[in-house]
Amino acid sequence: MVQFSISNMFLNAEPMVKGVMILLALASLSSWVVILEKTIILKRVSRQIRLFKILAKDLKNEINPKIFPGFTILITQSGLKESLDYAGGETRTDYRERVERSMRGVLSGRIDRLESHVTVLATVGSTSPFIGLFGTVWGIMNSFVGIATSGETTLAVVAPGIAEALAATAMGLVAAIPAVVAFNKINSSTRKVTKEALSGISLIGNTLSRNRYESKEKSTSQINKSAPP
Repeated sequence: MVQFSISNMFLNAEPMVKGVMILLALASLSSWVVILEKTIILKRVSRQIRLFKILAKDLKNEINPKIFPGFTILITQSGLKESLDYAGGETRTDYRERVERSMRGVLSGRIDRLESHVTVLATVGSTSPFIGLFGTVWGIMNSFVGIATSGETTLAVVAPGIAEALAATAMGLVAAIPAVVAFNKINSSTRKVTKEALSGISLIGNTLSRNRYESKEKSTSQINKSAPP
């Protein structure tokens, strides 16, 4: 009696089908490595961005980068450094946009690193079903060739080869489905993190520009008051 276990189907499969199964197993493994890595990183970054937004909202005047968590320190430092470079005749809107652009540049670099290797999931999700289907077609073709050669058409002769071939399609789906789901989830989470970070950057930009121009207006007012009539 033939034992239809996964290990037996793999060991008894045609060399080409066996190669397809190995390729799909490696693709699935690589996608799970990316999934676990990005899940851990996204959780940490999400916490940092939420705290960054809360702290940015509570800021009044003084901005201390050290109070911010993780990489958001670099974002704030970039904004502070840019805010010290003041061009004469620059409007408050232009000043704020320049400061925020500097912070967005730091954020963009971090998001790029966060999105690195995510294309692996897209590749595995889009190609694995077709790779598995190729293995299935190849295996069924060989099964029919075996039938023609032996002249036997009983189910006992046909079933093992077809089952081994169909296992390749199953493996393709097993590799593709988690990859597609994770790819969409990671992209959605990344967009949410980016949106919250941009909101925090806008708050800091507003605080810096307000501090700069309110102090400038006060200085101008004091000079006008002290000037002789």
